Amino acid sequence: MAEHLPLAWIEQALRATGTASIRRRRLPAEQVVWLVIALALYRHQSVPEVLATLDLALPSTATPVISKSAVTQARQRLGSDPLETLFSQTASAWCAQDAERHTWKGLSLWAMDGTTFRTPDSAENRAHFGAQTYASGKVASYPQVRAVSVTAIPSHLVADMAFGQYGQNEMLYAKTLVERIAEHSLTVFDRGFLCAEILLGLSLRGEERHYLIPAKSNTKWERLSGTEQDGLVRMRVSPQARAKAPSLPEYWTARAVRMVAANGKERVLLTSLLDRRRFKAEDLAECYRRRWEIETSYRELKQSMLGTALTLRSQQPTGINQEIWGALIAYNLVRLEMAKAAIQAKVEPTDLSFLRALHILQNEMIWAAGMAPGRLPSHLLRLRIQLQFAIVEKRRGRQCPRVVKALPKRYAVKYLKKKP
Repeated sequence: MAEHLPLAWIEQALRATGTASIRRRRLPAEQVVWLVIALALYRHQSVPEVLATLDLALPSTATPVISKSAVTQARQRLGSDPLETLFSQTASAWCAQDAERHTWKGLSLWAMDGTTFRTPDSAENRAHFGAQTYASGKVASYPQVRAVSVTAIPSHLVADMAFGQYGQNEMLYAKTLVERIAEHSLTVFDRGFLCAEILLGLSLRGEERHYLIPAKSNTKWERLSGTEQDGLVRMRVSPQARAKAPSLPEYWTARAVRMVAANGKERVLLTSLLDRRRFKAEDLAECYRRRWEIETSYRELKQSMLGTALTLRSQQPTGINQEIWGALIAYNLVRLEMAKAAIQAKVEPTDLSFLRALHILQNEMIWAAGMAPGRLPSHLLRLRIQLQFAIVEKRRGRQCPRVVKALPKRYAVKYLKKKP
């Protein structure tokens, strides 16, 4: 993993945030950064087990065993800022690697969507992040973190993420991400992000920054040219949106393309790609069908890697932020190694099984912890050969509809009520 994440990057992030270790400790800041990343890769193991298995603590004859309180204090000293800085640096560098190999008509492909992370039910987490409330007055049993991310569609690498309080609208997180999307790109949005401020903020700033998004059923427009199947339309910017952002024009134009979804329903796609010869309607429809892959990346991150129990460990908001940034770095490390193996196997990165690749990496990292440095190059070569066998085999179509049995309730359920 140090091939992709050199120590110099970690030290640079620590210096930039003023958290570098001055005293000589068994768990200096550099080792704690690796510990936080490893905790995401080995979610079902305790912190002492991960620390001992990967031999992350510096050797010492005076104190051969590190107490749990020492690990907790080391994580508190580190905070979340170094992990956030390190994620920004690594995501930018890793997404740029082999980017030209995965371009679509000269544009890089991205997807933006929102998700949530569940946290332990502590008073601090509930006060900081909040929880979902229902019309009946009940409150969700666990606090949640709302997040919006930008993910590379061809490789599933997470390029950027903004997260925070559950009660904050996804649009506010999306606005901060749109400003940082790369040039010469096409971003595919979920229809919930259909907003003139977001889409115009993307396409009118920078060079060749385009969007592709399905229209809502109540979206109104006037067709300027073309046909119902593929035409140029003009839409009015709502007075409410212009009041919030006075720089928005009164009208904005887009290309409207009709497509047939997998379920047989018709859908209209709005895009800033106006060249009908270069960007054909069927190509745009096929490009949008790949948007659901960002949902797969969320499943890989939250279920496959972090487990389906309480997604995060920390009882404090700072620890939650630290865990999320560490989990994103860990996920990108796995995905980057899968992309390198896919190049050698001459397949797409998404053709490899994430779960099988994760298990291979987990086992190999344990072996590498006690290995002599001279054997690591051959070990890495064997690792990538093993990853090539993680290619997903195409399965036949489902012969019967999917059904789920209802779970019996063995215990009484505790409900929380919203405070008046």
